[in-house]
Amino acid sequence: MSATKPNSDIKKVVLAYSGGLDTSVILKWLQVTYNCEVVTFTADLGQGEELEPAREKARLMGVPDKHIYIDDLREEFVRDFVFPMMRANARYEGDYLLGTSIARPLISKRLIEIARETGADAIAHGATGKGNDQVRFELSAYALAPDVKVIAPWREWDLNSRTALIAWAEQHQISVPKDKRGDSPFSTDANMLHTSSEGKVLEDPWEETPDYVYSRTVNPEDAPDTPEYITIDFAGGDGCALDGQTMSPATLLEALNELGRKHGIGRLDLVENRFVGMKSRGMYETPGGEIYARAHRGIEQITLDRGAAHLKDELMPRYAELIYNGFWFSPEREMLQAAIDHSQAKVNGTVRLKLYKGNASVVGRKSPDSLYSERHVTFEDDAGAYDQQDAEGFIKLNALRLRLLAQRDR
Repeated sequence: MSATKPNSDIKKVVLAYSGGLDTSVILKWLQVTYNCEVVTFTADLGQGEELEPAREKARLMGVPDKHIYIDDLREEFVRDFVFPMMRANARYEGDYLLGTSIARPLISKRLIEIARETGADAIAHGATGKGNDQVRFELSAYALAPDVKVIAPWREWDLNSRTALIAWAEQHQISVPKDKRGDSPFSTDANMLHTSSEGKVLEDPWEETPDYVYSRTVNPEDAPDTPEYITIDFAGGDGCALDGQTMSPATLLEALNELGRKHGIGRLDLVENRFVGMKSRGMYETPGGEIYARAHRGIEQITLDRGAAHLKDELMPRYAELIYNGFWFSPEREMLQAAIDHSQAKVNGTVRLKLYKGNASVVGRKSPDSLYSERHVTFEDDAGAYDQQDAEGFIKLNALRLRLLAQRDR
């Protein structure tokens, strides 16, 4: 896709704005380069940071209050994005719970909504030209507004180093915090579902992640020596209560995050395949998400038919890849979601988990819609529930093609 050229007819831009150094530089750069108004949008996705400073920084840079948006999207994020993804048991490349990936379509959706509300000509983001996020932001934006103009400064400017960025900031009277003046040991992204860390000290995949990188979980070795047991209730495939207490989606995830933090659950050291082609090494912490994901599979074990469960497992890698690559608003993701959601109608019940030193183990599950029959599986007298002689014909029919192959080939 071609980049929008400076000094065009763009008069107003909606910027995904964190208030940090990079997006503050971008804000000023847009004002200088495009001579345009800038609307800032800061999303509260439960990242645990104070967001009001972003408002003050935007004001200091000449953005009027009516053009400063700070939106609490926590419930929408978990209800409409995280929970639907969790119904699929989605893990990219078998491990990654997609914490960064799943937040991008919601941010893009709100960027487009604000652009329409304010009459903006374009949207802008701070993702670099090497990563996945530029793709996720823009694919989502184009799916929702096919004619939208997107400005990606990292693909346009020549500020290609931290030193150049800081020098430009100082030249334009942008405050540079002391902790930003040296080389950052790693970069992070956070929301209610996870925290990711990449770069610098993590770039050598042979070296173990230093303990100071972790921010959401205690070291499992230092976690309590006594296990903690909890229960999670599910209705229609979504979690609805913790230890019998009804909770909203965001409230439930936040409570599970605290439990996961306490017990050192949800750490992942991963070398993944980025959509843009390179491999990257990241460290992810998804404390509540890991507990929730294990619980969801636990309740499915007794409520999903074998055929439905196995088909879901076949669909999952494709579904997870679509989210990772930025295709949340694609017809194929929506088709898969419809099939997944249909499977969840009877995924109701309670899962009991044991939390202990980095592990969340399912130790019990019950459901009013359970397909598990003790009468059929018992090693004791089943009172005629299952005729073991039926197995002979079942085996012979399934062996028929194997026997014919063997007779032909011997």
